[in-house]
Formats: sequence, C-alpha cells, structure tokens
Amino acid sequence: MTNCDCNIEIKNGDERRILLTLLCINALMFVVEITLGIFSESTALIADSLDMLADATVYGIGLYAVGRSPLLKIKAARTSGLFQIVLGLCVLFDVLRRLIWGSEPESSLMMSIGILALIANTICLILISKHKDGEIHMRASWIFSKNDVIANIGIIISGGLVYLLDSRFPDLIIGMLISIIVVRGGMSIIKDADNEKQSLP
Repeated sequence: MTNCDCNIEIKNGDERRILLTLLCINALMFVVEITLGIFSESTALIADSLDMLADATVYGIGLYAVGRSPLLKIKAARTSGLFQIVLGLCVLFDVLRRLIWGSEPESSLMMSIGILALIANTICLILISKHKDGEIHMRASWIFSKNDVIANIGIIISGGLVYLLDSRFPDLIIGMLISIIVVRGGMSIIKDADNEKQSLP
C-alpha cells in the first residue's frame, strides 16, 4: 500500500469549511451592524461592525493559508494582526469624532443588534474552538472570535446603560474599549506569529 496524505486533506478540508462559514457569518453581520450602527448613531455598533469586517478579512486570509507552507501561514496571520490594528485605530478615531461633535445612540437598536451579534459570534466561537491550539492561522481566528463575544456583551450592557442613564457616554466608552480589544488582539497575533517564525528550522 502506498502512503497518502488523506489525513492532511481531511484536516485542510475541515479548516476550509469552518473558515468559509465564519467568513460568511461575519461578512453578513458587518453589513447589518454598519447599516444599523450609522442609523442608530451608535459608536459601539459601528466599532463592532468594523471588527466584524476585520474578522471576515482574517478568516479570508486564513482560508488562503490553509494547506500552504508554515511560513506563508505565519505571514498570513501577521497580515491579519496588522489589519486588526488599523481598523481598531479607525474605531478609536470615530469615538473621538463623536465625543467632540456629539451623537444620540438608540439604546433599543444597540441591545437588539448586540444580542444578534452575540449569537452569531458564539456560533463562530463554537465552530473554531477545536482549532484554538492548532496552527498559527487558526489560532488567530480563535482569538478574534473570542474577542468578538466579549465586545458583543459590552454592546448589550452599553445599550442598557444608555437607556437607564439617558447618556451617550456608555456607548462611547464601549466603542473605545472595543477598539482597544481589537488592537490588543492584533498585537497578540503579531507576537504569536513572530514567535512561530523564530521556532522554524
């Protein structure tokens, strides 16, 4: 009997299916959140929508890296991390802009979309969980999915506080925290990618 790469093909196929599913979920949620975020004047929702866009890009890059060389997977993860940092800084800029010029976030929409996004990201987290200790491109996907769930809980809480306190500041604070989470996640992936590169023969 000749040797074959059947196990590798199954693993690669599984990774592709998971990443494609995650990409579609995040791309759809980006469209929903950016539309309603602008409509509701919610910095937190806009921040999370850009996080969804960043994640969809991360999953797309991870999809490209499946089955390729370890070095290319490292480069793909590093690119994902850099993209996350850039979007996180864009979110921070939007927070500062709205802090200066004002906003009137709609709390009911914030909570409703926050719950929808939480359900979507929980599904993503469950799908990617078995690969959280896998190769670098899959570990990157796990970190971003985990951060998304945290951000969604923050949006739901901020929506409630906007309603209870009749203030826009909870929305701005959560938007800022999401930007920090996104930037820290990007930095974490870059660090992981650099460590992985140093361990290559």
